[in-house]
Amino acid sequence: MAEITRRRTGEFLRKLFEILLSHPDGLQARDALRSVREAIPLSDYEKGNVESGGNRFEKIVRFATVDCVKAGWLVKNHGIWTVTDAGEDAFIKVKDPEAFAKKAYQLYNLWRKSKPADDSSIALMEPEADIKAASITYEEADEQAWLEIERHLEVMPPFDFQELVAALLRVMGYHVGWVAPPGKDGGVDIIAFSDPLGTRPPRIKVQVKRQQQKINVDGLRSFMAVLSQDDVGIFVNAGGFTKDAEDEARAQPSRRVTLVDLKRLVELWKEHYDQVDESSRWRLPLRPIFFLAPDV
Repeated sequence: MAEITRRRTGEFLRKLFEILLSHPDGLQARDALRSVREAIPLSDYEKGNVESGGNRFEKIVRFATVDCVKAGWLVKNHGIWTVTDAGEDAFIKVKDPEAFAKKAYQLYNLWRKSKPADDSSIALMEPEADIKAASITYEEADEQAWLEIERHLEVMPPFDFQELVAALLRVMGYHVGWVAPPGKDGGVDIIAFSDPLGTRPPRIKVQVKRQQQKINVDGLRSFMAVLSQDDVGIFVNAGGFTKDAEDEARAQPSRRVTLVDLKRLVELWKEHYDQVDESSRWRLPLRPIFFLAPDV
């Protein structure tokens, strides 16, 4: 990447941050990179591929974002990139592209120097490029794995998605007493209990939705309307929940409601996967692949 100057890297980074700041809830890495590519004309060199494989432009930006993550400016979670408050502050204050990239790199170096002396990668003095390359390889693999899981669940029939949630509740120790058949459910898809006969409170009412749009506060209130004083609610929605819905759930003095988005659902499924019976695993079959943990 010798033909790429720090100023050019800073131009890419600042455009990336500008795009991400217009998406406060974060943006898929592939969408963010595509938006930067469309906004900034690339040279033939930048459009090309690197010898190790992959598009040069994407490698340039991904390498630079490693600095931003360690600077505390950027958070990456299963391929969703989000600018932090510190990142927004830096974007506002450091307007020169070269200075922006340089500041991120300086903070990355401060982080690296702060690592304990017995840290294996520091002790071995691995080249910085190798450390970042390992991080990017892991990052891209994580993004691809998550994308495939998302696509699998997006096309899953609604009733199968509902049964997946019921299977998860069972292995978590709850006793599922009823699962709504396909069709209208009246706001409740699953009823579960903490004991086999359902004699001890609370009764657990679960609503399951696979829609990609976030559930707003009105949608949450509609669910809470079917909860009695002794009920506990679990609302599962693939697309997540708006901030006002999350605030409403936290503010409830008596009607306890837990919100579960797709990431939380998959994490719980992974956590309890070994206990899921074979008749249910096919709904979301997983197989771990182990990587050497990157240092960055």
